[in-house]
Amino acid sequence: MLSVAFIRENKDLILERLEIRNFANAEKIIDEVIDKDMLRRNTQAQLDNALAESNKLSKEIGFLFKSGEVQKANIVKEKTGQLKVITKSQSEKLSVLEDELTELLYQIPNIPNKLVPKGNSEKDNITTFEAGKIPKLFDGALPHWELAKKYDIIDFELGTKITGAGFPVYKGKGAKLQRALIAYFLDKNSDAGYIEIQPPLLVNEESGFGTGQLPDKEGQMYHVGNDNLYLIPTAEVPITNIYRNVLLMESDFPICNTAYTPCFRREAGSYGAHVRGLNRLHQFDKVEIVRIEHPNRSYEALELMVDHIKGILQELGLPYRILRLCGGDLGFTSALTYDFEVFSTAQDRWLEISSVSNFESFQANRLKLRFKNKDGKNELAHTLNGSSLALPRVLAALLENFQTEEGIKIPSVLVKYTGFDIID
Repeated sequence: MLSVAFIRENKDLILERLEIRNFANAEKIIDEVIDKDMLRRNTQAQLDNALAESNKLSKEIGFLFKSGEVQKANIVKEKTGQLKVITKSQSEKLSVLEDELTELLYQIPNIPNKLVPKGNSEKDNITTFEAGKIPKLFDGALPHWELAKKYDIIDFELGTKITGAGFPVYKGKGAKLQRALIAYFLDKNSDAGYIEIQPPLLVNEESGFGTGQLPDKEGQMYHVGNDNLYLIPTAEVPITNIYRNVLLMESDFPICNTAYTPCFRREAGSYGAHVRGLNRLHQFDKVEIVRIEHPNRSYEALELMVDHIKGILQELGLPYRILRLCGGDLGFTSALTYDFEVFSTAQDRWLEISSVSNFESFQANRLKLRFKNKDGKNELAHTLNGSSLALPRVLAALLENFQTEEGIKIPSVLVKYTGFDIID
């Protein structure tokens, strides 16, 4: 969430950056925020003056009673009664204004970093890096959903029977490969200095607002109505909320956490061949990395995260590319995002498998996540997160790209985790 002070002092810059996002009604909402804030501050000033006057009169009443001037004291007492009515009304008005201001602020996305290119959709994203050789498959090579059936490693129909579409059942070597990838990702992250966390899979409403999933993505989250809890769409939500309402010291940076969790997304409206098999699920496994950083070092940290994920994909031997997202494809809370995509040879298409983002102080402002700087003043921290990695499409690419006529070969780096080197 952008701070009111920042909006008040940087209106032109904000409108210029939000134009890159193609954010509709930006000027109207920004002007509403500024006007509402002015009214809020005026009301606060009136309330403060009334409270100060009330305190002054209370002291005067005490002095008059001590002096035996009861009649004068009672007259002043009547004035304090009138002031109480005024201050109550102003307090109620202030509370309403603050709520209305917060609702307006929740509608404004983060402003893009200057590196974010203009654009309307994923077609306008910029490829910044590409590596790995796209394999040539044998005649008769299959997409992963057919391989899953052939080798009996993932059962999509059984998942539909138990729950519904988008909830696959992993079996035998498929389940072991899934577990191997999770362990491998966690080990790589731990070796890079990330502290492993095992967070809850359900979060409260305040946590959803803290990281920006609410109200922006409310319809995409599974809601447990009786308890007003939400199934997490990513481990980013519970991990980052560990630091909600926390005051850090500069010496605490960097804070680096990693977690494996199942993730749950309704993905309402998703259909078609491009979401077949593992390409888009309602429940999927993901290993996440989260960093809390000093503002001066957050973009250096973003590059470190990008390089870290590069290293994992190189070890897996998957062809991949990195995209810098344009304004029209940028997430609501992000200032700058890099997407990683792997190439699926059997499907002849790129599959997104990670997003790495710097949110700058946008989440921290919602979370009230601050640190005490060298001058002893409280300052907002920067938050970052990335998938390291999301499993479904990584698994799909591994199955498709490493298939041979004899079976599906396992990348050498995973063999110590799987205990086998081929699925046949």
